[in-house]
Amino acid sequence: MSAAAQDVPDAPLDSISLDEVTVTHRAAGTHRLGGPVDATRINRQELFKAACCNLGESFTTNPSVDVNYSDAATGARQIKLLGLSGTYVQMLSENMPNWRGAAIPYALGYIPGPWMKSILVSKGASSVRNGYESITGQIDVEFLKPEDEQGATINLYGNSEGRIEVNADANRHLTSRLNTEVLAHYERSLRDMDGNDDGFMDMPHVRQFSAQNRWDWLGDTYIFHGGLALLDEDRQSGQTHDAAHDGHRYDIGLKTHRYEGYMKHAFFLDREHGTNIALMASATLHRLDAHYGNKRYKTNERNLYAQLMFETTFTVRHTLSAGLSINHDDPDNEFTVAPGQLYGPGARDQRETTSGAYAQYTFNADDRWIVMAGIRADHSSLHGTFVTPRLHLKFAPTDKVSWRATIGKGYRTTQPLAQYNYLMASGRSIIIDELDQEAAWNMGTSIAFSLPIAGKLLKANLEYHYTYFDNQTVVDYEMDPGIIYIHNLGGLSYSRTFQADVSYPILSGFELTAACRINNVKTTMAGLLDEKPLTNRYKGLFTASYRTPLGIWQFDVTLQLNGGGRLPNPYLSIEGAQYNMPVRFHAFEQLNAQVTRWFRHFSIYIGGENLTGRRQSNPIINAANPWSEQFEPTLVWGPVTGAMAYAGIRINLGRTL
Repeated sequence: MSAAAQDVPDAPLDSISLDEVTVTHRAAGTHRLGGPVDATRINRQELFKAACCNLGESFTTNPSVDVNYSDAATGARQIKLLGLSGTYVQMLSENMPNWRGAAIPYALGYIPGPWMKSILVSKGASSVRNGYESITGQIDVEFLKPEDEQGATINLYGNSEGRIEVNADANRHLTSRLNTEVLAHYERSLRDMDGNDDGFMDMPHVRQFSAQNRWDWLGDTYIFHGGLALLDEDRQSGQTHDAAHDGHRYDIGLKTHRYEGYMKHAFFLDREHGTNIALMASATLHRLDAHYGNKRYKTNERNLYAQLMFETTFTVRHTLSAGLSINHDDPDNEFTVAPGQLYGPGARDQRETTSGAYAQYTFNADDRWIVMAGIRADHSSLHGTFVTPRLHLKFAPTDKVSWRATIGKGYRTTQPLAQYNYLMASGRSIIIDELDQEAAWNMGTSIAFSLPIAGKLLKANLEYHYTYFDNQTVVDYEMDPGIIYIHNLGGLSYSRTFQADVSYPILSGFELTAACRINNVKTTMAGLLDEKPLTNRYKGLFTASYRTPLGIWQFDVTLQLNGGGRLPNPYLSIEGAQYNMPVRFHAFEQLNAQVTRWFRHFSIYIGGENLTGRRQSNPIINAANPWSEQFEPTLVWGPVTGAMAYAGIRINLGRTL
């Protein structure tokens, strides 16, 4: 940018010019979408506030999403949304269903944080376009794209627990229309961690390599996106060598090989009315070879998915979307256990093909009133024909206030061995009933405010969601102390959540966010309707973020208060006596902080997680006897490691950070 120095006396107008001036605007790290669905987009600005090594570590500053460990032996993690397990959240990669079956327990670690461009979190029953599986919401990961600004980035990371990571991405514009991109990731654990001296590793040793190659062609009437991805992971855990008795070490190992391919074709028939036809398809092969002590589980899981879509805007106010879809899950499982350790009519995952059709109509009256009504019908080779209705409303009487309401139904097919294979680490026997299709209604409402106060906008949000199950797969620890019983719901099950959050920029570059959520989640277990075990009754969140005026330094602090909850009862029985454990777990806080120094072509960040050091003191029950029936590592309610420090560097080559 060049400007004449017109205010300099005795100088010709063209003799003095200013150096190049770059004016930048840093977008908000999170923002609520303007449509009728209750959805929030988390951008890279928000992800940079923490290390965000993978998807599971990307919700630190998010008040709606919780990420907890499922067990203390394998490092399996799960999302919780609206107080319910992440199995009820539909996982998407750029609007395509992904990470199903055996990938569910570990999928949060399969998606490197530096690869992500944004994360879209939708609450409640979402659009019928993406299928019928969204019950509590959707999480859609958008990756860096080949058509983005050309260049490369390298991210190096290490922490005090001995974990190192290297991430790299690079894209090239081969022509004005053809672009390609390569993403690469490597991580490795270098230390044994046993902070509570129970003889078991606090975190597994993980060696992971993953890569993607993505392509796109951006034509005037035709757009193509496609790519290939692979992942190779070796996860080792169990007893430390010093703790093993007589050389008989309780060892846990999971070897995963995953291959993916996808393509998207879009044909524009009438750009003025947004009329287009799109075809999306993906294929996945997921191989897992796992052993838990003397138990072994292997799967060779295949998934094929395709969707044909048509969209058009008749007028400014009327939009129609319709389409056909097909999904094929083909698990090929083997397991080896001692007699009586795993049995029941549902102990074999089943092949399922589901084909469906949908239509969705949207009425938009100048963004004041928006009505989106959708319905789809699907036929499953296992469960027959079922119908999924969904309705979303938005009313914005002013630019400062918006109200949303939603109601819809969702369905899920449970593949119990694939989704809950980490339960095989338990010493208990596992009984799996023949499982029906899960079905639930979700209803919710929210109201958002943007209030001008002292020249700045205070943003506030209030929301309530209610999820009611017609049928649910229940993982029941309470029917028998020596059994984990996976069965169909035998009574009521529901979740009620209320959340309030507010954010305000106190000073230029300094923003505070506070949130509170209350969960009331109950399920019928052992014939009694009771509070769902291992579920926090409430969550409080406070974040402070400050970026200096020139954008050189950034300081981020997050404090979480996680409410207590109920533990399964009865506990394990040892020699006829109940194991001496409490019936509830207490509230605990977690403090995370990070400092980032920005330079022209790179940035350096240092930080810490769980700086309060709060942890579950004995996440593994009866760790001294891992070969016994009373060994139990799957009842985890809090952090399994203490305070952790980390540092990293992001290097930018030819592109803006």
